Amino acid sequence: MSSRRLPSWAWVTGLLSAALVVVVGLAVRVEPLPEGGTGAAGATAKPSATAGTEKKKPAVAHPVPEESGQGRRVVYSLELRRVWLVDGRDKALRTFEVWPGSVHPAEGPYKVFSRLETGTGTDGVKVANVVYFARSSQVTIAFSNAVDGARPKVDLGVQTGAVRQGVADGAALWKFAPEGTPVHVVT
Repeated sequence: MSSRRLPSWAWVTGLLSAALVVVVGLAVRVEPLPEGGTGAAGATAKPSATAGTEKKKPAVAHPVPEESGQGRRVVYSLELRRVWLVDGRDKALRTFEVWPGSVHPAEGPYKVFSRLETGTGTDGVKVANVVYFARSSQVTIAFSNAVDGARPKVDLGVQTGAVRQGVADGAALWKFAPEGTPVHVVT
């Protein structure tokens, strides 16, 4: 009886295919860890009766800065380029990223002194939810959002006091901050 042997290329192809299936299978099962890394936590986890129904606690990635005043207020961090809407119990109701113009207010307390529902920014962009709170170097500084939601373009030749934000954030700040609302600017 003659025995037939498989050629070596067939063995190599078969082993490579099996290895590829294993690697792809493991890669699909890799899940991100809370710290932002990766791991194979899902590969050995046992399903539970409550899987997918647990409520996750929101992470406090951006706590309200220290020394930012007290009570109901808007807090604006120059360094972090971030705004917090803070309630009367010093709890952040909302926080969001902003894109400041070329002129910045000095650190310290301010108050909203005027508001404009819609207008045109110094850069010619149509804006909404304009909340004025400071003056610096003959430039008025205000929170606003571009109507189309676009981030501002940097023009180093133009002095702008706009602190732009996203459309939803602009609407939230508009609702939160009528005239007289304290605004505290921190580093």
